[in-house]
Amino acid sequence: MLFAGRARFDQALFGGSTDWQGARFYDNVRFAQADFQRANFSRSHWQKPADFEQTAFRGPISFQKSRFEQALFLTEARFEAAVTFRRAQFQQPLSLRGAHILSQLDFGDARFASTATINVADLDFNASEAKILGSPGQIGRVFSVPTLESNETVLRNLVRNFRLLEQVGDANQVEYTTERLRLAHIQQQILGVNLNQAAPADLTALGLNSQQAMAVAARAATQPFVSRTDLLAMEDIDLATYLKVRDRVITQPTNVLNRSGQLIRWLLLAGLLLLSHYGTNVGLIFSVGLIATTLFAFFFWILDRYRRRVPTPIVATRTEIVSMVIGGSSTLALALSILWQHSDRPLQTLAAVGVVVLPLPIGLMARIYQQGRYHDLMEHSYFVKNGALRQLQVLIARLPVIPQYPFYRDRYLPLPTDRKWNWLSYFDFSFNNWFKFGFSDIRLRDQAVPGLISTLVWYQWGLGTVYISLLLWTLSRTIPGLNLLLYF
Repeated sequence: MLFAGRARFDQALFGGSTDWQGARFYDNVRFAQADFQRANFSRSHWQKPADFEQTAFRGPISFQKSRFEQALFLTEARFEAAVTFRRAQFQQPLSLRGAHILSQLDFGDARFASTATINVADLDFNASEAKILGSPGQIGRVFSVPTLESNETVLRNLVRNFRLLEQVGDANQVEYTTERLRLAHIQQQILGVNLNQAAPADLTALGLNSQQAMAVAARAATQPFVSRTDLLAMEDIDLATYLKVRDRVITQPTNVLNRSGQLIRWLLLAGLLLLSHYGTNVGLIFSVGLIATTLFAFFFWILDRYRRRVPTPIVATRTEIVSMVIGGSSTLALALSILWQHSDRPLQTLAAVGVVVLPLPIGLMARIYQQGRYHDLMEHSYFVKNGALRQLQVLIARLPVIPQYPFYRDRYLPLPTDRKWNWLSYFDFSFNNWFKFGFSDIRLRDQAVPGLISTLVWYQWGLGTVYISLLLWTLSRTIPGLNLLLYF
């Protein structure tokens, strides 16, 4: 079948089985409020928007291997039986806004262009009674909703749907989308203008005209706004105006204390999203740890191997400097390449790592070199190694300073500064202090050590403890077997 012009089948009733296999639609097509018992649209080609708004699919429907060049509208459609889009191609968004899924919707092996998403706002879907299928690792990325408000239940059901199907990656991707929307919602609560408290001048600054601003203020004085959508019920506010201001207004009561609490919550959530995609990306969190470990290794090496130039120089050899620069640069390059592959906002992630890792250590180092070092044991390394222990070990409970008991102290010897491989010891110590896992037990000595150096070591140990918690949380959410154990 070939439809060269517009095709309208509004409110049509297809009582039996209809075959549209291989049909080509060159212009707009409308099946709004139609009723299908059974239909086969396999291998159909839609070059203009296809509208199935409020359509009822009573029996099995197949769009297998179909191609949609423009948007597909299934707004408020009702799926009472299985509908398949297996191996279909979508070049533009698909709308399931307000749809009712009572059986199975299958997007297995479907291909979505970069501009194609599935709008599931207000979707009526119960994961215990129906299923949404799709290619693992892909389908979770294409779901979208405009706002978190009124869509949390939808997203939660999608998460449960994919967990029941053991598609952990897709479940985590939907959760990541949810938390990104939550971050935007919190930001709106911090910066938004309260409709019930705003003066007409504040509303005018948002983009309302004076008449609209006065009408909103008068409505708030007599009947407070409960939701932003209440604006649409006003005669003076049209849809264009609502869309212009909806993301900048709120209705909940707010004050300085509330906004401060929301700001702290926003910072914590933003950190989780940037550093681990809210516990859904092992590669990203590992690259963040590798970057931080390398930077701290540089800090410790510089403090330990460059102490003074006069009267007697205590500096690293040229060979050690070259080895440290090459080794550290290679590790950073590897970490950055992993980060760029796994992060959707790599520059912002790097900025977040820099804010946590750089300011305090650089400030401490600047202060150390400003005041100089005058203490005993100047020619010995600040770091000591346990010569009685060489084995892989978990070091979560290990503290970064050696014990004070003499019997244990005798086991620890200063790092040898005359060995070409000595620079590796600083990476080893930083790795132990951050990842809590290592081969050699290297610690900070407890005698004749400037307090600023101890502060730096303990600062990394504290950050590493937080990091390990985040890493274990991420692993628990991404390993399928452990994930099921935790969530069911």
